[in-house]
Amino acid sequence: MALNNPYQAYQQNSVSTASPGELTMMLYNGCLKFIRQADKAIELSNIEEKNTNLIKAQKIITELMVTLNMELDVSQNMMVMYDYMNNRLIEANLKSDREILKEVEGYVTEFRDAWKQVIQTARQQQHGLGGQA
Repeated sequence: MALNNPYQAYQQNSVSTASPGELTMMLYNGCLKFIRQADKAIELSNIEEKNTNLIKAQKIITELMVTLNMELDVSQNMMVMYDYMNNRLIEANLKSDREILKEVEGYVTEFRDAWKQVIQTARQQQHGLGGQA
């Protein structure tokens, strides 16, 4: 099926050509976007929009959970945090609680920023040290 919208075509191409690290960044950024949209929907008393966006955020958290390598200790710790964030999103949805959204937004931002550092460090090691031996 051809994509008529150039933005959709660009998005599809950026996802299909992204590295696993870049895909994780996209997931974090998408989660933040949906949390912020849900927060705005709560502010505007738009219950349907709030619910739709929080379900999208929960699906992203679930996707992050299933991609963890549970053989690593850090993954086990992240699983606990992802599970906590997912439960808080459910609670925020039930209660239309913007404070809970701010809390989860903070955690997702921290994970995203840490992941960004990992990607930058890996790129520097891969490209910056390539000529040094």
